Amino acid sequence: MIFGFGFGSPLTSILMLLGTSALSFLLFRGCNRDAQKRRKPSRDELRKYYYEQRQRARELSAKFDLTDEEIEKKLDEFE
Repeated sequence: MIFGFGFGSPLTSILMLLGTSALSFLLFRGCNRDAQKRRKPSRDELRKYYYEQRQRARELSAKFDLTDEEIEKKLDEFE
């Protein structure tokens, strides 16, 4: 959200509006940048996660030995 205050002549009002909007934007970027760094996993972390998920899926499919059709039937029964 941009807050702008202007007093005096129209030129002064516009300059104050631009100044306060720039300040508001910089504060937003400064606060938001740290949050984005904490939330965004690195490329290597994502690769590791997906490899783990693929390995887990292979283990589960070997353990239960289900085809896609059997899985769909079980899901339909569950609902």
